[in-house]
Amino acid sequence: MQEKYPQKPGLDFILKQAFYYWNKTLIYQLMFSIIYFAIFLTVFFYFSEKYGIIEQFLGAASDYMKAGPEGMDEYKNQIALIMGSDGFQNFYLAIVGVQIFLYPLNLGLFQIFRKLDLKEQIVMGDLFTGYNGLNFFRYISYFIFWFFFYTMIAQTIILPFVWVMITLFVAPLMFFQNKTIFEGITLNWKALKLYFIEILVCVIVAFLFKYVGFTLFLVGGLLTLPFWNAMIYSLYKTIFDEKS
Repeated sequence: MQEKYPQKPGLDFILKQAFYYWNKTLIYQLMFSIIYFAIFLTVFFYFSEKYGIIEQFLGAASDYMKAGPEGMDEYKNQIALIMGSDGFQNFYLAIVGVQIFLYPLNLGLFQIFRKLDLKEQIVMGDLFTGYNGLNFFRYISYFIFWFFFYTMIAQTIILPFVWVMITLFVAPLMFFQNKTIFEGITLNWKALKLYFIEILVCVIVAFLFKYVGFTLFLVGGLLTLPFWNAMIYSLYKTIFDEKS
């Protein structure tokens, strides 16, 4: 594969293209969200109930509300004790584990967008392309690497956003061009230097639209949540030119 960086595209073109991919595949966007949340929430509530996590947090909040502002220190101590417990650590590992397992669903949306470009028939099985064969382990390995680094810098204000920006195209580069993680980051960095404004604006728009469904329409968030992938694919397709 070979990449080139063509003349800078207009923001309006990239945005319209992203909304086109999203709009044309709404049924698959909905299925993505339903599958994702069904599995995630099942794991969340199972382990929360198993270790009494929600009850512990609600109990700490109830004690604080009874005590008032002067109970803030005690509330912080209770929260620290809960989060330091073995039960909470097991609960946290389960949540991270299910996020890792669900990550390849995103690659399925890229496959669907590509089939839309090629005018090929899209089937529900395309959503699970990321789970096929050894590629599954490649993608979860990448997400583990991405998530581990993200948690290391999560306490800072700007670095998590920077990390998202410099890894934005790694997954599609791995999926479509069989690049390694570090080859993907290198190409991502080159693209970011050339198209910083375009990528920045698109990331902000995607982030806002991704969560606006939950903020304004609640259930509508099931449709807006996967929009992030449509924006990434639109940027990827516009910036990177695949050649054999």
